[in-house]
Amino acid sequence: MDLDMIEQPSHRFRSSSISPLPVLLVLMLCSSLGPTYGQQPSPTGGSQTNEKPPGQEFAPRGQRMAREIKYSDWRKFCFKTPGTSMVCRTTIGGTFETGQPAVRVDLIEREGEGAARLQLFLPVGLYLQAGVKITVDQGTPYLIPYVWCLTNTCIAADRVDSKLMKEMESGQKLLLEVVDSNVLTVSTSVPLGQFTAVRQGTPTQIFEQAIDE
Repeated sequence: MDLDMIEQPSHRFRSSSISPLPVLLVLMLCSSLGPTYGQQPSPTGGSQTNEKPPGQEFAPRGQRMAREIKYSDWRKFCFKTPGTSMVCRTTIGGTFETGQPAVRVDLIEREGEGAARLQLFLPVGLYLQAGVKITVDQGTPYLIPYVWCLTNTCIAADRVDSKLMKEMESGQKLLLEVVDSNVLTVSTSVPLGQFTAVRQGTPTQIFEQAIDE
């Protein structure tokens, strides 16, 4: 169930400092994906758990301790392709003690658009029909459906409504709860202390995609 982060085919980028990360394809792909596994997201964001979406009428058998996860700082990367609006990804990643990637949280926003998309990279081997329950501090739980799985990771994603965005901007931690293949709940808390300042601040790096004529 350990997560190896997705590596996508590299593109040609121009950057003034470090080599670009091969993530633009993932951003574009996951922004266009719809939900699978018979689940439908709420039109304005993640489904609140008290709405009981189809397929969610089950009770986990219990809980188990998650392996310790160490989180990085929040960072903001922006991507610009000629003729299109800039897309920015405010992101944080968590790794196990072994150094293996465990989880990644992305907030995807396109310049000039009010809508945002929350994207969660999680290990394979989870109970997909349960989705991912997220809660900011003691706020409203939201259910984020899985939308795509590869051999080494599964992605849950949904649009973010204004209420959830405000909670994330003022919150201290984002609790992620998943259900494993044994129908046991496993949770981890993602720190939100730096989130607002990073999201509203200057990007860590801006990548420009070169298009060969």
